[in-house]
Amino acid sequence: MRSLSEKVKSIQPSGIRKFFDLVLNAENIISLGVGEPDFSTPWHITEQAIYSLEKGQTSYTSNLGIMELRKEIAYYLHKRFQADYNPDNEVLITVGVSEGIDVALRTILNDGDEVIVPVPNFVCYQPLVTLAGGLPVPVDTSETGFILTKKQILEHLTPKTKAILICYPNNPTGAMISKEQLQDIIKIVKEKDLWLLSDEVYGELIYEGQPLSASTYIKDNLILLNGFSKAYAMTGWRIGYMACPKDVLSQAVKIHQYNTMCAPIMAQYAAVEALRNGKKEMEKMRRSYEERRNFFYNGLKEIGFDVLKPEGAFYIFPNIKRFGLKAEDFAMQLLQKAHVAVVPGNAFGEGIDYFIRCCYAASMEDLREALKRIKKFVNDL
Repeated sequence: MRSLSEKVKSIQPSGIRKFFDLVLNAENIISLGVGEPDFSTPWHITEQAIYSLEKGQTSYTSNLGIMELRKEIAYYLHKRFQADYNPDNEVLITVGVSEGIDVALRTILNDGDEVIVPVPNFVCYQPLVTLAGGLPVPVDTSETGFILTKKQILEHLTPKTKAILICYPNNPTGAMISKEQLQDIIKIVKEKDLWLLSDEVYGELIYEGQPLSASTYIKDNLILLNGFSKAYAMTGWRIGYMACPKDVLSQAVKIHQYNTMCAPIMAQYAAVEALRNGKKEMEKMRRSYEERRNFFYNGLKEIGFDVLKPEGAFYIFPNIKRFGLKAEDFAMQLLQKAHVAVVPGNAFGEGIDYFIRCCYAASMEDLREALKRIKKFVNDL
């Protein structure tokens, strides 16, 4: 075999994509696999991109992104979370949140630095830590309501710990950290002079309480990551951002300018419109997800699943241990016998063998039929 990167060879392909590829072009499949809104991008947002093209805005932008968008993001963070970021040098527009996480990790990590990552977690976190030269330190949260606790962090801290990477509401569980739990983590970050990487891309899609942001409580040791994919149904536009102190951003932008140059200009103008005028449509979508969350959660409970009620995002993460199959077998048999696609829990971290992720951003008709098929499937086991 040709000589290739050992880092790349050491990581596995995405477990989500594995099941997504299985259902591509398949008929009569109800897919609860890929985490994507079933809404189209609101038309007034799309229209701004069209206007942008009609005006001939087809060029590169500043590496940091267009100033209009950086100003809107700074204004949003101040108004929503009382956080202050200078759009001149503390906000970077990225190609989705995934690029932001990659850039953030490569900006702060040296070889061998450890990053504490709660498990289960979004599929890109641990591979991106590895590719940045770091060492992911997974912490199983399946016994703590899928919340990374202060006690767990203290148990996993070493002299090599450089950062903690969290996501809330969580993908794949929908669990939502409390204000007190977040402040516990921030206290450790400050005391130990660590970095906190906070992925808040689902931050507007919550069903109980008020939205939280780490940016309300910390700035110097925080790299905030967010984007437009989930809240504004803009997955394909690939627009995200990172906000952090200027000395960090001045280094991060060097990675961004060499690997990406800039995010697409028309998508950036669409994001400006989303922040300025997209709240009403976003709230309409949030209410719809909440209705479907309630319906699907109650349906799974009636079937007999042991499952926590998600507080945000659009995922639910039922325990399947009572059915006698591990996640990979359960998901594969459910797909083959019942034609329902879900993602096995082990796609989100080693050892998560008795959970599956279901994305309920599907039509009520599909969710109703999926529950019917799942019920028959587990009854036949």
